[in-house]
Amino acid sequence: MKKLIGLLKIVLVLYTVLCIALFLFQEKFIFFPEKLEKNHQFHFAQKFEELNFETSDGKVLNGLLFKADSTKGLIFYLHGNSGSLNSWGNVAETYTSLNYDVFILDYRSYGKSEGEISSQKQLFEDNQLIYNKLKQSYSEKNIVILGYSIGSGMASKLASENKPNQLILQAPYYSLTDLVQQRFAFIPTFILKYKFETNEYLKICEMPITLFHGTRDNVINYESSVRLKDDFKNKVTLITLKGQGHNGITDNNYYIEELKNILRK
Repeated sequence: MKKLIGLLKIVLVLYTVLCIALFLFQEKFIFFPEKLEKNHQFHFAQKFEELNFETSDGKVLNGLLFKADSTKGLIFYLHGNSGSLNSWGNVAETYTSLNYDVFILDYRSYGKSEGEISSQKQLFEDNQLIYNKLKQSYSEKNIVILGYSIGSGMASKLASENKPNQLILQAPYYSLTDLVQQRFAFIPTFILKYKFETNEYLKICEMPITLFHGTRDNVINYESSVRLKDDFKNKVTLITLKGQGHNGITDNNYYIEELKNILRK
């Protein structure tokens, strides 16, 4: 019995240490940035402009604005949790070919962007600051907010506090808390600093909302979008991409055809 009690104590100590480490360093488990040198030159086959924005705490965030030959408006694109603009810039051509300019931001610590991610509030404020800047050049009735994967929660939050024409989510989670519960049930959710409560943000959104999700997504389960659709039956349109995994949605032919219809609205 003493040995069993001793073993349980060791397990409890190790579990406590694990939880503390996850709380203190959870950014390392959520965000996987690619860092670029300040003098890095982007190379894409279409017109683009490199933009820099200073945050309220003096950090400089880097983004790319891709220009369509004849623009109907702006896609404000919030990308996934890994990489940098060096690769994410490749998605822009899908949207510029449909006559939309595309702005893609590198979050703090990604690409040429300075600083480190330390809270979801910080991310929300950064996104809002840049959205406000771009509203000076684009009427909000011509802005579509689009978020992919980790960016879907941020896109939902941004849309909930503004009035874009539409919100499009690729492979969204119900909430990041829900995703962690699905994947790592042993982690107590109260230690999560990043909740990204898509299910709550959508309650406030008044614009048309479209979800795209692949049935073979092994990162964020397709059922996450089904639950969002069930919660917001009349507000949300769910477009199922049969056989699609988590990556490569922008290149999916069915996605592109449905996107054409959505952007005509």
